[in-house]
Amino acid sequence: MAIEIERKFLVTGDGWRAAAHEVVPMAQGYLNDLAAMDTGAMKASVRVRIAGDAAHLNLKSRELGHTRQEFEYPVPVADARALLALSVGGLVDKRRHLVKVGGHLWEVDEFLGDNAGLVVAEIELADAHECFQRPDWLGVEVTDESRYYNLALASHPFSQWSAQQRAGAAAP
Repeated sequence: MAIEIERKFLVTGDGWRAAAHEVVPMAQGYLNDLAAMDTGAMKASVRVRIAGDAAHLNLKSRELGHTRQEFEYPVPVADARALLALSVGGLVDKRRHLVKVGGHLWEVDEFLGDNAGLVVAEIELADAHECFQRPDWLGVEVTDESRYYNLALASHPFSQWSAQQRAGAAAP
């Protein structure tokens, strides 16, 4: 069983841009929606993603927090495009900036389209209690706030958030 241990943070400023060693354009959609997860009708999100010239089908268990089961399988890009057309909710478009800090790889996602203006940084860890260096552009942790999950952003994009939500206040 594949386990993902990932922490997610808001980003402050643009200090990460100069440190990025690679940028990957991404488009992703979900074959199930947030409601199916919230009601318990489905216990995993089903995502299709095209990242650069590669495509994957991904399944993630619905646990809130930093540790989830994750399964990822390569698929032909043509199949991924067809699956994106079947997506529920909107597509999530973003540019992923890869930034190395203190021996760890940070993925800084700069969202586009309906989620433009949102920038989050994610770090994958080998252990939930692993220490890591916090870069100066790292803001508040939002790992436990489901509205920052890409599945939620597909159903309720950043452009539809209230001013209070955009400012980083706790979700109502």
